[in-house]
Amino acid sequence: MKKSTQLKNLLKSNDVEFILEAHNGLSAKIVEEAGFKGIWGSGLAISAALGVRDNNEASWTQICEVCEFMSNATSIPILLDGDTGFGNFNNFRQLVRKLEQIEVGGVCIEDKFFPKTNSFIAGEMQPLADIEEFCGKIRAGKDSQKDEDFVIAARVEAFIAGWGLEEALKRATAYADAGADAILMHSKISSSDEISSFMKHWDNRKPVIIVPTKYPDTPVSEFQKMGVSLVIWANHLMRTSIFAMQNTAKEIFEKVSIADVEKKIVPVKEVFRLQNAAEYSEAEEKYLPKSSVAMNAVILAASQGANFGSLTDDKPKTMLKVGDSSILSRLISQFNSAGIKNISVVAGYEKDAIDVPNIKLLENSEFDSTGILYSLYQAIEILDAPTFICFGDILFDSDILLDLIKEDEDIILSVDSAFSNKNPHKFDAVTADKNYDPAFGSEKTTKLKNIKTDDWDNRNKYNGEFIGLIKLSSNGADIFKNELEKLAKENLEALKNSSLNDFLNLLIKNGQNVSVAYSHGHWKDIDSIEDLTYLIDIYSKKQ
Repeated sequence: MKKSTQLKNLLKSNDVEFILEAHNGLSAKIVEEAGFKGIWGSGLAISAALGVRDNNEASWTQICEVCEFMSNATSIPILLDGDTGFGNFNNFRQLVRKLEQIEVGGVCIEDKFFPKTNSFIAGEMQPLADIEEFCGKIRAGKDSQKDEDFVIAARVEAFIAGWGLEEALKRATAYADAGADAILMHSKISSSDEISSFMKHWDNRKPVIIVPTKYPDTPVSEFQKMGVSLVIWANHLMRTSIFAMQNTAKEIFEKVSIADVEKKIVPVKEVFRLQNAAEYSEAEEKYLPKSSVAMNAVILAASQGANFGSLTDDKPKTMLKVGDSSILSRLISQFNSAGIKNISVVAGYEKDAIDVPNIKLLENSEFDSTGILYSLYQAIEILDAPTFICFGDILFDSDILLDLIKEDEDIILSVDSAFSNKNPHKFDAVTADKNYDPAFGSEKTTKLKNIKTDDWDNRNKYNGEFIGLIKLSSNGADIFKNELEKLAKENLEALKNSSLNDFLNLLIKNGQNVSVAYSHGHWKDIDSIEDLTYLIDIYSKKQ
C-alpha cells in the first residue's frame, strides 16, 4: 500500500491513532520497529539534528534530503512538519511535488509567516498569516499533487497566538473549505481544554490532529471521546537522544574511560543491524564475482605447541619458521593472494611474539585452560561478513582456498579425501553423506553428518579428514555468531571446554546444514618437529 494511502487511512480510522517523531533515517527505523504506524517528521527535531534553529535556517531541500533517508529506511508513512511551506504558494507546490517523489505520505503547514518561529517561543507575539493567503497556499498544494491520497494538513495557530476559539474555528473552517485533508489544532496550555472546546464545535468536518506536548497528563481515552483522529508525540526521540548523549559525553570526559559506558549502551552490532548491514553482505555474495566479495579471515593461533620443545619456549607454534617465513606469515600471504585482506589472529601463548603486520590481533587470555572454540568466540565481532576460519598450524595449496571461495553453501569445511595416504596420526575424522569420487567432476561437495577426533586405526570408517579450514557465507557467519552467543549465555563453561568439532556437531543436531568440500591432499598440519622438518625441506626446494 502506498505510504500516502496508509497516512490517509490513519486519519480516517475509527480509533485515535498515534505517530512518533523522528529526525533521521535511524530514528525513523526505530519508530517503525517500535510498532508505530506513522512518523512525524518534526521540523524542530530535524533542525536540531542539523545543529540549526527552528527558524527555517535549514532550507526545504535540506529538509527533503533528510526525509528521503527517513522514507528509504522505512515502510510506514511520514507526515512532514512543513513549517509555513518554506515561502509563498509557489515554494509550497514545489515542496509537495518533491515530497511525492520521495514517497513521503503528507505534509502539514502552519498559518504563520516565513521564516517561522517555533510556537513555544513567545507564541502569543507571533502574527498569523492572512486567511486568504494561506487558503491560496493550500489550494496550490492540492492542485500540484499527482497522488490523490497525498495528505495536506493545515495547522491552526490561533490558540498559540491567543486569538481564542472563534478565530480557531474560523480559520479551521476556511482551510478545510480550501481543500486541507486534516486540521492540526495546536495548543500550548497545560490542559486539553482548548482542544476540547474546539472539538465540541467542529462537528467532525475534517479529521483533527493534535500535539499534546504541553498537556501530557491528559489520558488518550479523552482524545478518543473528543473525536481526535491522530495524536503526534512530537519531539521525544530527539529530547531523549540529547539527554543520553549529554550524560555519556560527560561520563567519558570525567572518567577518561569508556569501560562503564560500554555496559549501558547498545553494542555496535545493534547499529549494524539497524543499518541492515547483513543485506549488503548478502548482496555482495549475489552480485559480485566471488573473488571480489569482501571477506574476513580468522586465524586461531593461541596454542604453544608443546610438542616442539624449546622451539616454542618464547613463541607460539604459529610463529615457527618454515623457510624464511613463519607459518602465520605464509597463511596471511595465502589469504592476501586470494584478495582477503581483513585478517584477525586470535593469540594466547606469548602473544607479544606475534609481530606480523596488517592484522588485527585478538586474545584468548584463558588459552591454557580452554579449547579452540573459545578462541573463536574472541573473534565473534568479526563474524559480520563472509569469513574464513583457519587453524594457525596448517599450510595448504592456494587451489584449496580458491575452490572454497567459489562455493555458495553457508557453512563449508575443507576435507581431505586422500588422508589415508598420510603417516599415522590422530585426526579430525569426517563422516559425510558420500565419499569423494573423481566422477563427480565439479560436484565436490556433500553434507557433513559428524566430525570427531579419532585414532588412525579407525580411518577406514570415515570419508575424510578436516584440514582446519572453514568458509562461512554472510548467513553462515550470522549462524556461527548467534549460536556462539547463545552458548555463551546459556553455558559459558561448556563453551570454554568445547572443541570446534563439538560445535559443528551441535549445529547439525539443531538441523543446520554443514557442507563438505573435498580436496585431495596438498595440505599439511604441523603437529611435530618431523612435520616442521618436512615442510622446511619442501619449501627450500621450492626456493
